[in-house]
Amino acid sequence: MTEQTTEKDAKPVRDPVTGLIKGPDGKDRCWWYGGLDDYQAYHDTEWGWPVADDQRLFEKICLEGFQSGLSWLTILRKREAFRAAFANFDFEKVAEFTDEDVERCLQDAGIVRHRKKIESTINNAGRALELRDEFGSLAAYFWSFEPKPENRPARLDFETARTLGKTAESTALSKDLKKRGWSFVGPTTVYAFMQAMGMVNDHLEGCFCRELVEKARAEFVRPKSK
Repeated sequence: MTEQTTEKDAKPVRDPVTGLIKGPDGKDRCWWYGGLDDYQAYHDTEWGWPVADDQRLFEKICLEGFQSGLSWLTILRKREAFRAAFANFDFEKVAEFTDEDVERCLQDAGIVRHRKKIESTINNAGRALELRDEFGSLAAYFWSFEPKPENRPARLDFETARTLGKTAESTALSKDLKKRGWSFVGPTTVYAFMQAMGMVNDHLEGCFCRELVEKARAEFVRPKSK
């Protein structure tokens, strides 16, 4: 019997000009989702939508640190295990982790077992408490680095998107975090965090999420420092 490839099994094709992939539902999405179900859900409901919740912001910047050198899909598929290992990224609790917690995490096959990144997460939790004390919330601090509209590309096409590995704003935020004692927060890592948390809208022109996210950003109340 000859094996046949069905439409469902066919690998999604990225448009070489627009960078978009048409999903099985007929909707155009950014190329990086790759036709994968878990990436599709993340792309459609999380990536780029503005976030002001401190715990989610802390989780994301820590997970971006773990992602360094790996793919985000690897981290996404381990996210629930990371949440279990790090007290759901409650930074008050993580700041109290001990050497025993480091060793526990190093034995946890569900996460990325990298000692320096584990220790960095614990250190960064302490630094997050300091930021909250100073600014009133992590959200107020992070959102103060949101790029001004005039500093953003006039049109986010595929060619432009591929040049945005880091920006002046992500470099400034990275430098300030490092000055405050944070680690694993390089400018590329920080820009990925800004993209995911909605501080910029990097959904491509033509992606069905772009206008939805833009509307959400327009309605979003930016947190203010105390």
